[in-house]
Amino acid sequence: MHNKLDRHRRQLLRWLAASSVTLALPKVGRATPKQDSIQTQEKSNMYGLIGKILCLDGKRDELAHILLKGISAMPGCLSYIVANDPLDAKALWITEVWQNQSMHQASLALPSVQDAIKQGRPMITGFGERFETQPLGGTGL
Repeated sequence: MHNKLDRHRRQLLRWLAASSVTLALPKVGRATPKQDSIQTQEKSNMYGLIGKILCLDGKRDELAHILLKGISAMPGCLSYIVANDPLDAKALWITEVWQNQSMHQASLALPSVQDAIKQGRPMITGFGERFETQPLGGTGL
């Protein structure tokens, strides 16, 4: 029993020693804690939307094409993804990330977005779930 405790203590000491060496090494290529804080603060104003659009039978691909075509040159848009719902042939999911909520609002007045709304409206039968989010970061942002 005493021998087993000594072995565990030695393992713990080796682990602590290795950890302290790793923590003391400079983090090459990583942001400093201050930079991490600044980046998080800048991104904390981001605005996200995830929404489901329901469409006429057989019109999902056409509607997706219209929505994707209408996203050119949207200032402040960090990510705009149109995706098929694999369980519902009449549904699309739209996932958006914007620099802030006001930039999203402003995008709705853009001619390309207005044109996409006008073309797509007759194919839309309704809307499913809609979620507003506050993105913190991630791949692509």
